[in-house]
Amino acid sequence: MPNPELACTPDWRRTGNSYFPVAAMVDGQWWVLRINCFPDHALWTLFVNGEPRFDIDDTPPSWGKPSDPSAPLLDQQAAWEALGPVRDLVAYGSEVGDPCDNPFCCG
Repeated sequence: MPNPELACTPDWRRTGNSYFPVAAMVDGQWWVLRINCFPDHALWTLFVNGEPRFDIDDTPPSWGKPSDPSAPLLDQQAAWEALGPVRDLVAYGSEVGDPCDNPFCCG
C-alpha cells in the first residue's frame, strides 16, 4: 500500500487551531491534518511528526470524521506538542517550500 496511513484508525482530537483542526497520536507519532482551501487545493494535508505525507480529499472510513465538532479537545500541552512542527506551514505548499500566494484561495 503506497500510503499505509490510510489503513490506520486514528483517534482524532480537536486542537483549537483553525488551520490544523485535529491531531491524533498514532503509534507514538503525532498525526496532524491541515485543512486547505478546497476545491483549489486538496481538502486535507496529513503531517506525521511534522513531515508532510500526502494530500487527500476523501478520508478513508477507518479515519472516521476528522472534522466532527463533537470530537474531544486535546489538552493545551498535547496540542502545543502536536502542532509545534507544523505551526508555520499554514499555506498550502509551504511544506515543500512553495507556499500558495493566490489571494483568491490562500490570501
